[in-house]
Amino acid sequence: MCGIIGISSNKSVSANIVNSLKKLEYRGYDSAGIATLSDGKINEFKSEGRVDKLEQNFDLKNLKGNIGIGHVRWATHGMPNSVNAHPHSSFNVSVVHNGIIENSTVLKKHLVEQGHNFKSQTDTEVIVHLITENLKTKDFEVAITKTLKQLHGSFALGIVFKDMPDLIVGARRGSPLAVGYGPNENYLGSDSYALKSMTNKVTYLDDGEFCIVKKDQVLFFNEEGKKINKKILELSSNEASYDKGDFKHFMAKEIEEQPNTIKTGIKEYIDKTNSEINIFNFPWKVSEINSITLIGCGTAYHSCLMAKYWFDELTQLDVNIDIASEFRYRKNRFKENSLYIFVSQSGETADTYAALDLCNKNKMKTCAVVNVIESSIARDSKFVLPIHCGPEIGVASTKAFLGQILILYILALKLSSLRKEITKENYQEKIKDLQDLPKLIEKSLLIDNDIQAISSTFNEAKGSMFLGRGFSYPIALEGALKLKELSYVHAEGYPAGEMKHGPLALIEDGMPVVVLAPRDSYYLKTISNMQEVIARGAKVLLITNKIKDEVVSENIWETIEVENTNNDLLPFLLTIPLQKLAYYSALKKGYDIDKPRNLAKSVTVE
Repeated sequence: MCGIIGISSNKSVSANIVNSLKKLEYRGYDSAGIATLSDGKINEFKSEGRVDKLEQNFDLKNLKGNIGIGHVRWATHGMPNSVNAHPHSSFNVSVVHNGIIENSTVLKKHLVEQGHNFKSQTDTEVIVHLITENLKTKDFEVAITKTLKQLHGSFALGIVFKDMPDLIVGARRGSPLAVGYGPNENYLGSDSYALKSMTNKVTYLDDGEFCIVKKDQVLFFNEEGKKINKKILELSSNEASYDKGDFKHFMAKEIEEQPNTIKTGIKEYIDKTNSEINIFNFPWKVSEINSITLIGCGTAYHSCLMAKYWFDELTQLDVNIDIASEFRYRKNRFKENSLYIFVSQSGETADTYAALDLCNKNKMKTCAVVNVIESSIARDSKFVLPIHCGPEIGVASTKAFLGQILILYILALKLSSLRKEITKENYQEKIKDLQDLPKLIEKSLLIDNDIQAISSTFNEAKGSMFLGRGFSYPIALEGALKLKELSYVHAEGYPAGEMKHGPLALIEDGMPVVVLAPRDSYYLKTISNMQEVIARGAKVLLITNKIKDEVVSENIWETIEVENTNNDLLPFLLTIPLQKLAYYSALKKGYDIDKPRNLAKSVTVE
């Protein structure tokens, strides 16, 4: 959560900082702020709400300063208002912060005793006063090193000093931070996306490191304050520009992009000529792996749950799934022949990264399935499988979800082949079906009119349910999550067979229930469960695949049919109407679809 930008230049920086903050709004949009240095003073401007509101509060043309920092906030400590917005400043220091300082209460008490006065409710302001206090008795670099050691928790920091108007200090522990390089100016940013509009050359800080950024020089230090050397990486340039085009929202664009992103992913991993999956440089022998644990949060966790069904179906591997925030706190029995797969769109999800770090410390086999190959999770995993989706700006994930399950399915299929648990004929037939998937997704997207008409019922209801069995169950969970994220209405995903064990008590007359019932081996059982909720007054939206057989039920409210394919791939197609249902429900309510309340795209705090 939260976005940081810093620029040290030979020209005015305020306009570029604000433009970068707009790119970072997917990381937080509760409030925004900027601080520059000029004429021996700190110029600070902050506002509740979006960056656009911040722009309205001051005249950028008159905001002087060749050095400055900016911030978009996702609130942790303190309400989202202009007082709690970043930067936080004393008479000689200004700070922007991503993360949580766990010992802020203890530090604040000590600082108050030293005569410091606090204005905000934030943990970040403690950092400001702590640096100010340490500068009284220590030189600059020693004061920074001492301050960082006193902080417990996670942080990415950008710091400017009134008496040092030519530099920005950046520091990282737990939360991502990058340095960018440009002509006569250098940059600090919480991720590469904000920096790509200015440079494609970056360096990533590792945990415990800090840096000094000047317009013509960058110095790096370890946690003991000793200078270190760091590599400069060159980012791919094909993702530097990403806008909505003719679409009203990024999410709408990202839903419609899915045929192309799936096609790209298939081209990256499938050798069409030889009907073979190319996963190069796999660092372990297949005989060295007898179990897999899939780890993620939110939508990525649903991807893991989907993958478990495929691994169970295609291999004899022992497969487990775990929510990252639970995995890291329970007692794990690490085994030498286990492969741990970490799924994250941003590659910076704090809980997922912490779970990865725990596995690395126990010398486990680790693999990352990520969208950002320069991310912390990608850099620290022993093997990386990119999903090749391009930037995803909408906070509610769509194309990244399909990208994640695509790569996980391909991996399951490949391991099945290597372990000789699938016949060559079946293997190549499934690869052929994969190559047809982009066309089927494209056809399944042509349901806008039907979905728009249905969405009002979900908005008007006090709650809804999404039901599925087998391969459809994870998709039911994802569909319910999307509706919650975007429309702010209660929605629950359940295994269809579980309804009679409690949730059926919630069904009442007129309640909308989505039933995912493709014509797979679970079909007849799911239809029976559907009849149970219809009998109790539910309005059932049946989502199934096109086939000649008639639906074996009556009294269905609405039916949407997606294209037909093999059972393994039906979850891709079933996802499409659920994404559109959430989108149009939120659109009719007039909500901010790309930036739903209380959420952020990259969850970099615990």
